[in-house]
Amino acid sequence: MCYLKCGLRRGVSGCAFLMGVLFTLSAIAKPNSMEERINRDFQAGNLNGLHTVMVWHKGEIIAANHFIGEDRNWGQSLGKVEHSATTLHDLRSITKSITSLLYGIALAEGKVPNVKSSLVEHFPEYAHLAGDKQRQKITIHHTLSMQMGLEWNERLPYTDPRNSETAMELAQDRHLYALSQLIVEQPGKRWIYNGGSTELIAKLIEKGTGKSLTDYANEKLFKPLGISTFGWTTNKDGGAVAAAGLRLSAQDLIKIGQLILNDGLYAKKQIVSKDWLRQSFARTVDVPFGVHYGYFWYVSPKGAPTQWVAGFGNGGQRLLVDKQNQLIQVVLAGNYNQRDAWKVPDRLLNNFILPEISSSK
Repeated sequence: MCYLKCGLRRGVSGCAFLMGVLFTLSAIAKPNSMEERINRDFQAGNLNGLHTVMVWHKGEIIAANHFIGEDRNWGQSLGKVEHSATTLHDLRSITKSITSLLYGIALAEGKVPNVKSSLVEHFPEYAHLAGDKQRQKITIHHTLSMQMGLEWNERLPYTDPRNSETAMELAQDRHLYALSQLIVEQPGKRWIYNGGSTELIAKLIEKGTGKSLTDYANEKLFKPLGISTFGWTTNKDGGAVAAAGLRLSAQDLIKIGQLILNDGLYAKKQIVSKDWLRQSFARTVDVPFGVHYGYFWYVSPKGAPTQWVAGFGNGGQRLLVDKQNQLIQVVLAGNYNQRDAWKVPDRLLNNFILPEISSSK
């Protein structure tokens, strides 16, 4: 989409464009180490599209593999990129999870509405919607947990203008588009994946703080975590794409994971309230593919071998945090718009990471 652009903070670091090289590692892996086994699996063609995997366990990085591969920035080709721990990468829908953290920060500051509030009441500029009694029943809780009950279809390819998120980005007013969709069922009844919900939550953050989402994120989340370089794709209206536009490095995603493991505390400073994280990670609604959903975070089912919370993104992006095992998995990949993109991060978790930490107990 040619009208979209990426706003970078303090430049892009760690990106080099090399041709004719199949892969590279961040360091020489020890024979039969997890890094070396991942490397061999990549060479065998079992991890196609993988760009980076970093694994933090009990205070240290136990694997960091980085490969050269074709990459994109919001659909625009970057060619072959030599990925590293500091290379900026599309997070796609992990952006939603980070937007949830930002809402929690703003809520603690008293700058955004309580989750029980009616959503439409906080958009008085759309007066013709405010009088709709059915629409008034949609709360911010429903919006954060994607239970708005509105018609929305992201099952179509994102290159198809009938895809609801694509149509929203093309609309003259994307927030009006997201808020005005037909009500197809009672709010709170069912989970319907909806990128528009994140754009509405982001707009509430901007309304309440008087700052752009990018500036607020930089001030309240990124700077306190020591994240100095990031990118955020913007729409034609100049606003950050909250549903899928953030670009961070693997090493900085690890910091987000550490923040979660420490109940919102980082460097002795409470950045996100513990109570907000508890709400965000509650098993609020079932998701069709066998897990649960909180406030823009996926949550493992009860009784699963490992209990985790995670942000998932188109193409195989993953930030998974397992507090019980003190484990953070970061995966960045280039399998955009492929329905089986989840297989690469799943293979890494189940074939390499979990056996490794299990054997170390």
